[in-house]
This record gives sequence, C-alpha cells and structure tokens, in this order.
Amino acid sequence: MAVSTVLGRSDLGDPTEQGRPVRPSRRPGGGQRAVTWILAITMIVVGLLMLLPIIWMMFTAFKPESDIVSYPPTLWPRELTIDHFIDVWNRIPFARLYVNTIVFAGGVTLISLLFDSMAAYALARIPFKGRAVVMVLILVLLMLPFQVTLIPLYDMLNGMGLTNTLPGLIIPRMTNAFGIFFLTQFFLSLPKDLEEAARVDGASEWRIYWGIVMPLARPALLTLGLFHFQYNWNDLLWPLVMSSSVETSTLPAGLSLFMGQHVVEYGLLMAGSLLSLVPVILFFLLIQRSFVAGIATTGLK
Repeated sequence: MAVSTVLGRSDLGDPTEQGRPVRPSRRPGGGQRAVTWILAITMIVVGLLMLLPIIWMMFTAFKPESDIVSYPPTLWPRELTIDHFIDVWNRIPFARLYVNTIVFAGGVTLISLLFDSMAAYALARIPFKGRAVVMVLILVLLMLPFQVTLIPLYDMLNGMGLTNTLPGLIIPRMTNAFGIFFLTQFFLSLPKDLEEAARVDGASEWRIYWGIVMPLARPALLTLGLFHFQYNWNDLLWPLVMSSSVETSTLPAGLSLFMGQHVVEYGLLMAGSLLSLVPVILFFLLIQRSFVAGIATTGLK
C-alpha cells in the first residue's frame, strides 16, 4: 500500500509537494494581432497627415509657377525647377535676412537661457520673502497675451531710439516667463545633496549655480533653448512691428513681401520657407535625446 502510494505520487505528482501546476503560456491570438496592426496603420496615417503640409511645401518649391496654379492640383511636380530658389535669393537680400534671423534668434536664446536659469535657481533654491508672490506674477505673465504689451513696448523702445535695430529686437526678449517657470520645475526636481556638500566646503551660491546646477540642467537648458530658438526664428509679428526696412528685418518678415493683396507668389514663398526650416531641423536633430530627457524631468507633458 505504501509502495503504491509512493508510486502514485511519483507518477501523478503531488500538488502539495511540487507546487502549483504551470499554466501553458498563451500566444497572442488573431484578434490581438489585428488590433496591433490597426493601431500601427492608424499612427502611420496620422503621421502622414501631419507631415502633409511640409511635404506639399517641399514639392511646391520645385514646381514651376504654371504647375502650382494648375487645376486640379497635384502633389508630385510634373517638371522640376530650382528657379524659385534663385529668384528668392535675388529678389530680397536673403543672405542678410538669414544672418539677421540667426543673430536675433540665437542671441535671444543664449541671453534668455542665462537670465532664465539665474531667476529659476533663485526661486527654486534661495529662500527669500515674497518668493510665492514672484511665482504668481510669473504665472500671470504666462497667461497674458503678448499683443497686450506690444504697443506700450514699441512706444518705449521708440523713445529710446531702438526701433529698426537688432538690439531693439533682442533686448525685450532677454528673459521669458515660460523659461523661468520651466527651469524652476527642473531645479526643484534636482537633489540637494551636492549643493549642501558644496556649501559645507565653502562654495558660494554663484559657484554652486555655475559649477553644479548648470551641468546637471543640461537637458532642460537644451530643451528650453530649442523652444526659444524655434519661437523667435518663426516669429513674424514682433520683427514686422519693430523693423521698417528689409536690412534690419528677419526672414519671416522678408518672406511676407511675396504675399500681396491680390497676388501671392507661392513658389517663392515655399522655396524661402523650405530654406528657413533647415536651422531648426538641424538644431532638433542635434539635441533630440536631451529634448526628450528635458521634457520628462520637468513634468511638462
């Protein structure tokens, strides 16, 4: 009886001694695969729809004028030409506008990153009276449309003789409420151990800010730099108001000259717009990894 019991346990297995029986793994069925394929195709279609204006702009830049205004319109050009790129370079001082835009957008980006980070470090790390009031004022500035302050700001700069100049374009953009708020959230997420150790060693606040906090904030700084550069590179209203001559204007304001009341030169506009996309795309490709990390660590999703 004992032998049969032992043999029975060895043959059939005892669930109390060998544990729970292992369930066979389930492979994804046909329904789950169909859902995956549907989601993938939907994402591809949505991505193509979002890229369609850029694709249309790229193809239109190489179309002759007769092909652009033909009906029905076609995406693929019937004939390729580079005349629009030559004309946009000769019709307006394109090189000068390009340099002005680089100076304007690049200068605003660098100066604003410095001032925004200094203000954000003070709000996140230095206790002082009225810090909560300052944060509320920054949030109010975030809600305030730029057009509200446009005319008073123009009058003030005109009285100082800074209109129609590149410094007049750059100085009002040297700091930004969004940049201060963005970096404040990032600095609050950083651990304080390194800063406290540096203070024990006798480091000043400037040394802590420049030598410890700023290297740690590299992803957030690059992300905010992309935001600043892209916004000022594409800005039309501010340069159009501040500059009355093409020599001191920027690229978006210069390209607006091809849009008349009755005639729009689409080929020149598309060619100039395609050339203006190059710096922003290169900037994003260089910092794309830091861009994702900066968005993830600041909590702005």
